Amino acid sequence: MPRKGMRSIFFKPSPPSMFSPPSPLPTFSDSLMDENIETAESLITKWDYSQSKQILTPLFSASTRHEARQYLNAVKGLQSAMQYLVTRDSTSNTLVKAQFLMQLAMKTLQKEFYRILSENRECLDPETVSNRSSVDRRSSVSLSDCDDDVSVSVSDDEFRVAGNTISETERVSMLAMADLKAIADCMISSGYGKECVKVYIVMRKSIVDEALYHLGVDRLTLSQIQKMDWEVIELKIKTWLNAVKVAVGTLFHGERILCDDVFANSSGKRIAESCFAEITKEGAAFLFAFPEMVAKCKKTSEKMFRTLDLYEAIFDLWPQIQSIFSFESTSTVRLQAVTSMAKLADAVRTMLTDFESAIQKESSRKELPGGGVHPITRYVMNYITFLADYSGVLSDIVSDLPHSPLPESYFQSPMRGENQSSSEISEKIAWLILVLLCKLDVKAELYKDVALSYLFLANNMQYVVVKVRRSNLGFLLGEDWLTNHELKVKEYVSKFVRYGWNKVFSTLPENPTPEMAVERVKASFVNFNAAFDGECRKQSSWVVSDPKLRDEIKGAVGSMLFSRYGEFYEMNRVGFESIVRYEPEYIESCLGKILYGVGDSGSVSSFSSRTSSSSRGSNRR
Repeated sequence: MPRKGMRSIFFKPSPPSMFSPPSPLPTFSDSLMDENIETAESLITKWDYSQSKQILTPLFSASTRHEARQYLNAVKGLQSAMQYLVTRDSTSNTLVKAQFLMQLAMKTLQKEFYRILSENRECLDPETVSNRSSVDRRSSVSLSDCDDDVSVSVSDDEFRVAGNTISETERVSMLAMADLKAIADCMISSGYGKECVKVYIVMRKSIVDEALYHLGVDRLTLSQIQKMDWEVIELKIKTWLNAVKVAVGTLFHGERILCDDVFANSSGKRIAESCFAEITKEGAAFLFAFPEMVAKCKKTSEKMFRTLDLYEAIFDLWPQIQSIFSFESTSTVRLQAVTSMAKLADAVRTMLTDFESAIQKESSRKELPGGGVHPITRYVMNYITFLADYSGVLSDIVSDLPHSPLPESYFQSPMRGENQSSSEISEKIAWLILVLLCKLDVKAELYKDVALSYLFLANNMQYVVVKVRRSNLGFLLGEDWLTNHELKVKEYVSKFVRYGWNKVFSTLPENPTPEMAVERVKASFVNFNAAFDGECRKQSSWVVSDPKLRDEIKGAVGSMLFSRYGEFYEMNRVGFESIVRYEPEYIESCLGKILYGVGDSGSVSSFSSRTSSSSRGSNRR
């Protein structure tokens, strides 16, 4: 038989379609993955809420914590099996089964995630979360991090360590946060982060929005605010000032901590940022937009201090705002806060300029009866005194104002060379007071009586000095300023005594002698009686509100009168008893009744009897 024929008999190949290679033997990895799937199937189907005919105890509860940890480990094992099967055979029935189990597990975990967030609203409120100490936070561990012997999210040993520092609410809060973190880690690593995040944002955003509503944060528009009366806006500002402290220090701070803890794993940090931004960005933007809208309203001097309150609140909270909203995705919140501060600062600068202009333009030509403290003095000094209480924030605001043309010889800030911004606010306030004093000089000229004009200046300068010394203005203006202006008060008092009592002094001889002619002595007593009586009646309608200044004036007048009249009286009283009306001691008593602004149209005796009781009630500034 030909060789070719024999080869065809013994080596004839089989048809390709009939050839089936032998199945490979299962490996150790195959067996391990099958075991993972079986374990996962038993736990996942057991906790399938949709198929169970009885009400199941929640998976993450005190009695099932050990099984919850096993459940998460089973999901982790199922994920490993799926990854292995994809590399071996992406179309196998086993992989399809594993995928179905994974979807079932994720639905269960998503429901648990929602349940924990919903049932623990009170213990997961931002105040509880933000108040947790560093010890408490270190005690928070994930279910997946626990040892096999530990069946709770936070170990009993750790609770014993922190037991003296946390309340039951805080303990429950820590457990809930550990459960949430464990579920989030599992869902995110399994590729179901979107479903987890959706539940978290919906639940926590509703809490934030509700909290802001209860804090009184209204979502108003600029047109709505501009239509409101200032009294209504002022009430809303008061509400906002309280709300912003709670919102930043507790609400947003607590949400930031909660987000960072729940999504704390490396793959979840970006998710934590996204969640926090979605939850807080809208509410925070409305919160910090309110001051900007107030700043855009019509600017009047009465709005200055509430505007400064708004600025100061953001200024003080700015480090916290920067820290809490540090993400790039929340930069709009930081920008809104900065914008509001800028608009408020512009409004304050405008009101300061208008305030100065209003002082300069005040043009009333009516003299104040009695030469007392002018209303403009009271208003301006009270206003400036309040401004001094805001010197910290004002120092930043006024730096952008043009420098006031304050003569260096008149004032040098006590903080010059130490703090430039504080020096600028000191100079600005010194300038405003100088503008007021210049205006008072003009008003003093309205008085036809020169003595009364100097009394007016002494009264008003004393009021200014006292206001400065008793407030933060004293710190801003310094002791040199106070000393100079106190000397100015003494100068005005000296001129008042000279011009106001010169007529009385002129009735007495400068160098009285016992040898004076009888007619001259008689004329001196008569003229003194008339002049003293007339001056007392006139000055009974004049007023010095400051008790200390009143005593100083009376002391200065009394010292000169008692010296001059007393000497003359002792030398010449004998023989003129019928003419002498005032003994030296009675002069001092009469002077004690003047400058109370009570007025008199009769004699000195009637004046003295009436003012003894009324003077006590008129000693008010």
